[in-house]
Amino acid sequence: MIKKSKMGLTIKLSIVIVLLLLLVSASISCNAFSTRSHFPDGFIFGAATSAYQIEGAYLEDGNGLSNWDVFSGTNGSTTEGGNGYIADDDYHRFLEDIEILHSLGVDAYRFSISWTRVLPKGKFGEVNPLGILFYQKIIDNLLLRGIKPFVTIHHFDYPQELEDRYGGWLSPLMQEDFVYFAETCFRNFGDRIKYWTTINEPNIVAMMAYERGLFPPGHCSLPFGNCSAGNSDIEPLVAVHNMMLAHGKAVKLYRERFKAKQGGIIGIVVNVLMYEPLTDDEIDKAAAERSLAFDAAWVLDPVVFGEYPPEMRRIHGNQLPNFTTDEKMIMKDSVDFIGINHYATLYAKDCIYSSCKCDPLDSSCVPGGDRSIRGFASSVSEREGIPIGEPTGIFRFFVVPRGMKEAVDYVKRRYHNKPMFITENGYSSPNNPVEINEIKDDQKRVEYHKAYLSYLLQAIRNGADVRGYFIWSLMDNFEWNSGYKVKFGLYYVDYRTLARIPRSSSVWYKDFLSNNAKAKNEILLKNKDGINLQYQVIRPEEARKMYSEA
Repeated sequence: MIKKSKMGLTIKLSIVIVLLLLLVSASISCNAFSTRSHFPDGFIFGAATSAYQIEGAYLEDGNGLSNWDVFSGTNGSTTEGGNGYIADDDYHRFLEDIEILHSLGVDAYRFSISWTRVLPKGKFGEVNPLGILFYQKIIDNLLLRGIKPFVTIHHFDYPQELEDRYGGWLSPLMQEDFVYFAETCFRNFGDRIKYWTTINEPNIVAMMAYERGLFPPGHCSLPFGNCSAGNSDIEPLVAVHNMMLAHGKAVKLYRERFKAKQGGIIGIVVNVLMYEPLTDDEIDKAAAERSLAFDAAWVLDPVVFGEYPPEMRRIHGNQLPNFTTDEKMIMKDSVDFIGINHYATLYAKDCIYSSCKCDPLDSSCVPGGDRSIRGFASSVSEREGIPIGEPTGIFRFFVVPRGMKEAVDYVKRRYHNKPMFITENGYSSPNNPVEINEIKDDQKRVEYHKAYLSYLLQAIRNGADVRGYFIWSLMDNFEWNSGYKVKFGLYYVDYRTLARIPRSSSVWYKDFLSNNAKAKNEILLKNKDGINLQYQVIRPEEARKMYSEA
């Protein structure tokens, strides 16, 4: 009896110890992602914005008329008639915004260059010297504070002149205009820029501007929308093809004429919407793979392999444009890294069988899901009435942290672990608070970033070559067709005064970044061949002293 009692006590103690170890392990796991020290040395943390969304200064100092100026000025195009005419007035407040960045302790700042501010009429006009000066001041002041400029050349906005003359991205002429714009940027800013991306989210431009008509030029056709012009089945393919070639030609120019002297790296940014099969059926698993190919791989296959995804070619056939032999040479390996914007995960549902009614119990697909441009797949946000995650301020954007790891793993597998940066990831509150305390206390945004960073770190520890993470966004801004109703910022912007008001998330990010901080001019990233991909910041002696004392 005594032996049995001792044995029982031993077993109970063992169980208790195991449970305690599990609790400690869970605690360590939760806390393991609370500081930057758990990320690799040299990993870049930053914040992101884009020119049209924050700058304002509409038509000021030689700035030209943009496609978004015209589109947002059309009744009903944006929520509550919002536009970027004033936006956050960063054009006049950029020094204040750079000080905010510096106070956060970021390593880098991702921003874009307004095409209309540099070339108001594209190739059909002169370079605007005041536009050049504006971006030179931004770059110099960032470097003065030890912040690396991470520059996007084109982020949705372009001169309306190019739309009026030849139809923007629907014309091959846009390729040469973009290359001219890129060359102007390389020539004027490239001596100080070591991270370039050519075009932001060509796949989103295709969907929103030429399939659904929600971005300029507002083209679409049924069943995606009832626009006055457009063909939703064809125009997205044409627009992406011209963007792909514009990217490839700009990268070729940079590598041939600027890279040796300027020493930068260049990539492209794609929105990676993650898809999971709605059911365990093989047809839905195949639909999820097709959805990924018709979204992220549509852009990334050409810049890595020089070809469009075979999944798209099988469905579109000759409707999908072809690259010539010379163009394939230009496109293949035309990125040094891949920029990933990740916000959402959805379920994918097969529409091949649904559309032909092979399964009478299967519900009909979302309108357009039974079309080739969607890969005969629908994306849905619920399964058996249960949402895939907690809702946010944007329709069908749900909080699904595992999607970050799944998205990175997908890019890692398909593109042989090409270096990656998370160029955007952010949370928009589903509410529109009016009380200042509610505006400032955004704990859900804090928890969002903690969770997504946790899954990102898992992907990195599993071997994914991810080298940086940028929060979208530094501050609330003009969120395209959503106007100012959707808010992503670490800083709330009071649009009555344009004051930047820190949210709880900005305090969390500052604390997160202050852990294990290193002198920013001592960190070097290297690729697999040992080639330096970052640069040593050279600052004036006073600035170096000021920074070291801080």
